[in-house]
Amino acid sequence: MKKSLLALAVLGAFAGVASAQSSVTLFGVIDVNGRYVDNGGGKQYQLSQDGMASSRIGFRGTEDLGGGLAASFWLEGGINPDTGTIGVTGINGGANNAAQLFQRRSTASLSGGWGEVRLGRDYTPTFWNATIFDPFGTNGVGSSGNLYLVVPGVPTGGGYGTLVRANNTVGYFLPSGIAGGLYGQVMMAAGEGVYGNKYWGGRLGYAAGPFNVAASYGTTQANASVNGRLYNFGGSWDFGFMALSGYYGRLNLSNANQNNWFIGATAPIGLWNIKASYGYVDRGGSLATKDGVIKVDGQKADQFAIGADYNLSKRTALYATYSYLSNNGNNNNGSAFTVAPLMNAPDVKGPNGVPLGGGARAGATSSGFEFGIKHSF
Repeated sequence: MKKSLLALAVLGAFAGVASAQSSVTLFGVIDVNGRYVDNGGGKQYQLSQDGMASSRIGFRGTEDLGGGLAASFWLEGGINPDTGTIGVTGINGGANNAAQLFQRRSTASLSGGWGEVRLGRDYTPTFWNATIFDPFGTNGVGSSGNLYLVVPGVPTGGGYGTLVRANNTVGYFLPSGIAGGLYGQVMMAAGEGVYGNKYWGGRLGYAAGPFNVAASYGTTQANASVNGRLYNFGGSWDFGFMALSGYYGRLNLSNANQNNWFIGATAPIGLWNIKASYGYVDRGGSLATKDGVIKVDGQKADQFAIGADYNLSKRTALYATYSYLSNNGNNNNGSAFTVAPLMNAPDVKGPNGVPLGGGARAGATSSGFEFGIKHSF
């Protein structure tokens, strides 16, 4: 009898939630893989994650307010299934959001026929083109984002906090279905005394049938006197038997600049998806940091990646990816990108004695292979 009463009480509690919201959904992704990485500064076997999709858990809900108006929320946090911990790894992870529970997204929205106003922590407009048009979705050893991390030099990633997401944002999204396939958004983020987060930017695109193209621009206050400016554009065309995509982006910060571009292809074959991409990065100028003036002029790197995933069901897939990245130059002024960092690796020193971290070595090659499973719920 006591167990029956307890069950009724629990059901009553959920019924109360359901009546207060039109819908509430628990969702997530678990992505775990075995990985081998050779960074020139060391080699390592790893049980890693996020080779095909970012592991996460979240809650989202919508309330119908009538008259076409709706209120909604979205709370989403990164998880590390290889260790059972929470947090975001990779680009825009680390100390700047390690203490945040819902560091992937934390927003409240009001929407209607006029569009959507969204408040909270969210993706920046300038990130969308990089991840949508990348066949690997900026995940794993094949991610085009491997060439965004700047070590040393232009402080994107953790030091340039709006590369992927921003805190304290106010954003507006155009309603769907206008002008055929026009879409877009604008965003502003309050710095609140923290350099690297004060941001404004926008994105405008057009998608119709197999065609999708978009451009974006954003600026971030890097410090008291320097604003970083990032613009990019990308596009894709789905031919049915294969989809082709491409991207170009440029970041300007003080006297330094960085150009990124990639081309990619995805081919569905039955339950298989075959993916490949080629990316390139070059830098110019120099940057004044607390460690002195770091010259990045002439630093270049390119990366080739190929992978495949096999869909066991609509929610579960097996995947494998191989990537090879080549840095130019030498330890005096070479680039030091990697396909993935080594865990607990001793720091390798780059120009001006700046630690490169993660087993990176300036001017060296980096390669990696991973095989894993992704399950969504």
